[in-house]
Amino acid sequence: MSVEQQVITDEQWRHARTIWDYHQMHHDLRRCDAAIGMGSHDLGVARTAAELYHAGWFPRVVFSGATSPTTAARFPRGEAVHYREHALELGVPDEAIMLEPDAANTGQNIALSREVLVGSGVQPGSVLLISKPYMERRAYATARKVWPEVEVVCASEPLELDAYAGSIGDPKLVVDMLVGDLQRVIEYPRLGYAVEQPVPGRVHDAYQALLRAGFDSRLLAP
Repeated sequence: MSVEQQVITDEQWRHARTIWDYHQMHHDLRRCDAAIGMGSHDLGVARTAAELYHAGWFPRVVFSGATSPTTAARFPRGEAVHYREHALELGVPDEAIMLEPDAANTGQNIALSREVLVGSGVQPGSVLLISKPYMERRAYATARKVWPEVEVVCASEPLELDAYAGSIGDPKLVVDMLVGDLQRVIEYPRLGYAVEQPVPGRVHDAYQALLRAGFDSRLLAP
């Protein structure tokens, strides 16, 4: 059965919502010294960064990200470059935007953005991480490992799972990505990439159920 033909059952969708909610940190926004827009396939990161900038939550943003096999066609000049262009279209001034065009993973998004900030004379005590909605927890856990001395606040586009899946146009892939990110939250601390995050039993049960149902295209290579 093709992705387009595959039907996601109500039970599987409930499991997906459980994981979706877990992935979001539900942080209260607070003003931060800088923001980092985490590169991905999702232009909503740049849109959210522009909205939060205009609302006064931070004075400067680093857009971070090179290209990957999943973003090369959509963002051929690099994730950070396309994010910057979109933010400029939305009225963010050029002087408020910094570019980090080389990061190929979440750890590099944070570490290389830190270098960009420090290199420009900014020593932030707090950073707002702006990511895809289901990447908040992994971004947070990675930042606590890579940059432990900075205070981290997480934010993402305020969408429910149904709306997000509709915006992507591929519900099966979205559920696969939720499962894959949860695997990384679980496994990356052991590999030294992130700090450990508690996984409630209901979240672990939802994860196992979706794995058994074949939502596994975004898992780490064995």
